[in-house]
Amino acid sequence: MTILSFDDDGVDVVYEGTEFRLEKKLIEEAVGKAYPDITDHEVLKIVEKRPSLSGEPRRVRDILNSA
Repeated sequence: MTILSFDDDGVDVVYEGTEFRLEKKLIEEAVGKAYPDITDHEVLKIVEKRPSLSGEPRRVRDILNSA
């Protein structure tokens, strides 16, 4: 299971027991969009080769606003 924790500067990730950080700039370059417009599904695709995507994708902007 992969855990994503979003904040204004990037995402803390726990993937297969390993914790690491994806910085905002790195995510923007990988996806090709501004950070607030990127979805959790797009970030998950950076982390996992074949992610199990369920539910509706949520934009980072919406995730941060709901916190």
